Amino acid sequence: MMDRAAAHEQAVQSPLTPGEAMIELHGIRKYFGDNHVLDGVNLAIRRGETHIILGRSGIGKSVMLKLICGLMFPDRGSIVIDRQRMERGRGLRRRAALAKIQMLFQSSALFDSMSVAQNIAFHAIEHGQIKPSGVAGFAQPYLEMVDLPLAGPLTPAELSGGMRKRVALARALAAQPKIMLYDEPTTGLDPLTGEVINKLIRETQKRFGVTSVVVTHDLRSAQEVGDRCSFLEDGVILETTTPDQLSQSIYAVIRDFSAKAAVQA
Repeated sequence: MMDRAAAHEQAVQSPLTPGEAMIELHGIRKYFGDNHVLDGVNLAIRRGETHIILGRSGIGKSVMLKLICGLMFPDRGSIVIDRQRMERGRGLRRRAALAKIQMLFQSSALFDSMSVAQNIAFHAIEHGQIKPSGVAGFAQPYLEMVDLPLAGPLTPAELSGGMRKRVALARALAAQPKIMLYDEPTTGLDPLTGEVINKLIRETQKRFGVTSVVVTHDLRSAQEVGDRCSFLEDGVILETTTPDQLSQSIYAVIRDFSAKAAVQA
């Protein structure tokens, strides 16, 4: 059996060939005071795959997403997006790389003062791609993608939690991203609505060829949408495998997590 030190050393070496990775994290460290949330994360995510990030609550999974999409900077290490190394600051190359990324927040983060259609068209209006008069026509195809064809005139307050998640996904897709980040996409949803979101994540991957990173506690969701998954523990990626192999991990913490998650499901 491989001990943890050996596994961590192995993780430093990317298993992917040059150009195959869409997202690369090299030696990422992120500290909040004395709390070393990420303490040497190494991870390579393949182009076009849906990659699951698993781990206990408060372990730093959402922090990883915020680092990838540029909401935070690492204290040490480097992040490479589509072969472009991300630098600090607001240079043109950094902005171009971040423009490829959209994130579906746990809270959906819709603009309450705007209609659903205006939310979806927000990115296009801000970038001068359409005029305000073209909002309804622009938003309609994306509403149909998420099976909400009549929701355009409504406000977010008139929607259920699951509907808001679907609108947030439609808004993200309208920006034509190459990378989609999902922060606990099924949390707080009933099982049937969660199934709808999982189906949309998979359909988004197949239809648009996006690379997706999903943070979740839901093992069943991970098995339904994930191609590979990585387990975060004590600030490092302990193991990367497929969702259905978690129960056979060499690490007791991963086997226990898998067993408890399966019982809860």
